Amino acid sequence: SKPPTQAQLNQQFKFGLVTQFLSFLGDLIELGFKSVTGSSASPMNYAVAYHLKNAITGVAPDFTIDYPKVVFSKGKLELPNDADATSNPGAELIFNWMPGGPDDKYLDGTDMLSVLLYNPTLNRFVKVINAAPRSAGTFTLIAPATYGTHELHCYISFNSVKTKFLASNSLYLGRVPIIP
Repeated sequence: SKPPTQAQLNQQFKFGLVTQFLSFLGDLIELGFKSVTGSSASPMNYAVAYHLKNAITGVAPDFTIDYPKVVFSKGKLELPNDADATSNPGAELIFNWMPGGPDDKYLDGTDMLSVLLYNPTLNRFVKVINAAPRSAGTFTLIAPATYGTHELHCYISFNSVKTKFLASNSLYLGRVPIIP
């Protein structure tokens, strides 16, 4: 019956901010957090808790998502050391990585790339699950025409084809401008 405190209101706002943002990433989170959650929590609950603790920035009432700290996958699969995202004319986004060393339990040429793009100007996402095998070393994506010359936050992760629920951490590749 008591009105909420300012701290409670702040927490409610942060919770709403995180759950609204992550609601668009359910399929990526289900794939990427399954290996770390086990039966103790759902992948989405784990992701919400992680982001509330690690990916909120600002001072009340101006809280925002800290985009470089967004994570949609956590796991033991190896990430490439030198992955990057660049853009070419025609709204092409090119993702490059070194395929890695010999195949083993945590690195395999058949591991599949997932890509996440976030456009903060339009509050829109582009997701591509199982976009390319690790052995390809590259993947090209055409950004939607409505994205114009906006800058996009770019992320990647890998998931194993051979071992169920084995995924890598997601990797933030930075902000990449679209070149029409």
